[in-house]
Amino acid sequence: MILEIDFNSDEAIYIQLCNQIIMGIATSVIHEGDSLPSVRQLADTVGVNMHTVNKAYNVLKREGYISLDKRRGAVIALDVDKLEQLEEMRRQLRIVLARGCCKNISRSEVHELVDEIFDDYE
Repeated sequence: MILEIDFNSDEAIYIQLCNQIIMGIATSVIHEGDSLPSVRQLADTVGVNMHTVNKAYNVLKREGYISLDKRRGAVIALDVDKLEQLEEMRRQLRIVLARGCCKNISRSEVHELVDEIFDDYE
């Protein structure tokens, strides 16, 4: 899996790392049980501070995407809590949909967009 960091982005680097790892899981580039690079390896590869990678791994652990094992390091281990995830999606979608409404994006355009994006994960 190749991670690309946009150092000019307003999005924090650790969030970019988290999002790209989550996208890798969703698109089956990485799978349950796969090991991620060590903090040091990923920091060197991507060209960021080790503390940044450590923060990303801790966020992914807290959100239930990875487990941290002393022998194996960071391992993809999905904690399936569907109700909690649906509630978080609802919270985030409220904001995204409000922005869309302000820009006159229709319900059908949103549905079409969601279907198009969701097709990438099936």
